[in-house]
Amino acid sequence: MSIHSPMGSDTQGFMSGYLDALALVERLHRLLLDVIKDEFERVGIIEINAVQALLLFNIGDNEVTAGELKTRGYYQGSNVSYNLKKLVEMGYMHHQRCEIDRRSVRVKLTPQGREIRSLVTELFSRHADGLQNKAVLDLEKLDEITVALRRVERYWTDQIRYIY
Repeated sequence: MSIHSPMGSDTQGFMSGYLDALALVERLHRLLLDVIKDEFERVGIIEINAVQALLLFNIGDNEVTAGELKTRGYYQGSNVSYNLKKLVEMGYMHHQRCEIDRRSVRVKLTPQGREIRSLVTELFSRHADGLQNKAVLDLEKLDEITVALRRVERYWTDQIRYIY
């Protein structure tokens, strides 16, 4: 009779692959922020950070509250309220108290904020072209990655819901 580890080799292999994928997702997020930061330094924009630029990009033409941004799953690890306040102070966003719930503040981009959003959109467009033109990814592979990541997102969301 042989002694087996609690996890079989298939389970250990999957666990190892899962941990590699988690580390890659984390590194990719940090790299995305670095890419945005580098682009902003290249064009001489130093007063806004990459997280703030992503906030502007994701808000787009919408009018939202900080709570809505958190509910959508964005910026869980960052201080959304602080970044929104700074963006308002720097003139990248307008803010106004919500008529229905006076405790809530709604924000939307100013023309200056839309310029930043446009800059990020152009950066992402260049990346999409480069990934496709250099055959790094095709549409089919990109769709497969997106489907797989959405499944993980759904699984993690379900895990959080079952805690409560």
